[in-house]
Amino acid sequence: MNPVVVVTGASKGIGLAVTTILLKKFHANVVAISRSTTPQLLELKSDALLILECDVSKALTGALQHAANHYQGLDGLVLNAGTLDPLCRITDDTPLSSWKKHFDVNFFSLVTAVNAAIPSLRRSKTGGKVVFVSSGAAQKGIAGWGPYNAGKAAMNSLCRTLAEEEPGVVSVAVRPGMVDTNMQTTLRAVGAFSMTEASYELFVKAHAEGKLVKPEECGHVIAALALRAPKSFSGQFVSWDSAECAPFRKE
Repeated sequence: MNPVVVVTGASKGIGLAVTTILLKKFHANVVAISRSTTPQLLELKSDALLILECDVSKALTGALQHAANHYQGLDGLVLNAGTLDPLCRITDDTPLSSWKKHFDVNFFSLVTAVNAAIPSLRRSKTGGKVVFVSSGAAQKGIAGWGPYNAGKAAMNSLCRTLAEEEPGVVSVAVRPGMVDTNMQTTLRAVGAFSMTEASYELFVKAHAEGKLVKPEECGHVIAALALRAPKSFSGQFVSWDSAECAPFRKE
């Protein structure tokens, strides 16, 4: 049987690219989990694709259990679902409830997903893989990105801990770079209100000069790692364009 990989946040951007590559290049069975189903995701529909609509902050356990039962197991888990909202300063009037809602999506859903998937990943004949889609923000405190910075840093910590606790499963966090997705559109539209001028202009300039990463470029690395990430990567935070990821990039 072909390997089975779950992708959260699969309806657009990086998640859609990863789903497409897993299906078309690596011939994997894919469970696409997203809050809603887009026309682009529906275009990929086949016997190898199971689409599940799910709010990752509320119903993820059931979705993953259904996925594992449907395919009699799981081999990989790509944790890509996330939100940038709220863009805010630590000391502004953003209510703490907004920070908590952010963490429900960007961090606590990861814990839920791992708990639900790990029994199947332990039994994977190819060796279970968990790929956390992280960000350079995990290491750099970009002004105006308080919740996002903290959530991605917590993600990387979770990845390291999972690698220690589950040595039979490879867990790796990947920095996809500045990717041409809806997040970048949002940043250009409203980022100036909370970011520093220098940081905001960096993103605007990258878009204007055509330097944003294409989702299928970093997505190829993520898809490949979900199937064949080596033990040496476990617990690591790697950049999609690093030398160590060269074997997993699109040829």
